[in-house]
Amino acid sequence: MIVDAHVHIIVPEMTREAAPEETWRPQVKWGNGQQIIEFGGKSLKSAVHEFVHIEAVLAAQDAAGVERVLLCPWVSLLRYDAEPQEGLRLSRIYNEALSRLAQGHPNRVSALGTVPLQDPEVAARELETVMSEPGLHGVEIAASVNGLYLGDDRFAPFWAAAEATEALVFVHPTTRGFGIPALNDFYLWNTVGNPLETTITAAHLIMAGVMERHPNLKVLLAHGGGAILSLRGRLRHAHSFQPQARAQLVESPEDSLRRFYFDTVTHDPTLLQALIDYAGVDHVLLGSDYPFDMGVEQPAEIVLALGLSEADEAKILGGNLVNLLGLEENK
Repeated sequence: MIVDAHVHIIVPEMTREAAPEETWRPQVKWGNGQQIIEFGGKSLKSAVHEFVHIEAVLAAQDAAGVERVLLCPWVSLLRYDAEPQEGLRLSRIYNEALSRLAQGHPNRVSALGTVPLQDPEVAARELETVMSEPGLHGVEIAASVNGLYLGDDRFAPFWAAAEATEALVFVHPTTRGFGIPALNDFYLWNTVGNPLETTITAAHLIMAGVMERHPNLKVLLAHGGGAILSLRGRLRHAHSFQPQARAQLVESPEDSLRRFYFDTVTHDPTLLQALIDYAGVDHVLLGSDYPFDMGVEQPAEIVLALGLSEADEAKILGGNLVNLLGLEENK
């Protein structure tokens, strides 16, 4: 089975049409064969495939040879800037809608919801609700929350709950950049900024000891983990002698690094092979980053081109995610 672990959707219940008085909501429209998202005072054209309607999304997946999808929110709609109770209200709208989609397409759709991580204790409690919703198997969270990265002590209640509930936690960059002027040029806010944010938060989780304290966490990093694998030697070396680097982490940073799961969105077969060789075939999941222009049109092709064994191909193409989500139990 080919299962795409990285598919975004704006559920209709979160659009401007669903609540015109909430002007922050996105308005999604098509014109001259192009999808345009009016959001935050900008007209965004980077979502090049159907973003809202599930039947069209699944038709696009059929064309890509994908048999099942793991839907998740558009990260720009996680609304960590809202007051916690407002964030909770919006999370529930998204989660209930995603659950309905999964229940309506039980053989094609599973989903990850969202929680108001701006209040980690509220998020921890809400995660239990998410895991009780049919078809939901965890949450997508942003790589940073109002300037805080995910190893910060404030998020301790959430990580404890994620381990206890066995939720899959998908870490995705915010697409908001770092205020670095150079990233405004040449599309670097996306090509460099997005994986850089994932890299920073992955390193933060490692060195803060989160992955060590919670060894059973199931954390999936977007875009092949950014550049975190390239930095493993520097993290390891710093940890061998530097008091700051050793302040909260006992084990080698690489022990924690190997606990992450990674999607295949690397755009480079050599990098993907290196990721598989290092992380292990059991920790790599097929992904496309649908429906964005930086996504992968035919996500299985790069895996099939590597010349892996049939057993290893089957794991990456879907078996690993099926096992992580417990789909054999038809949740």
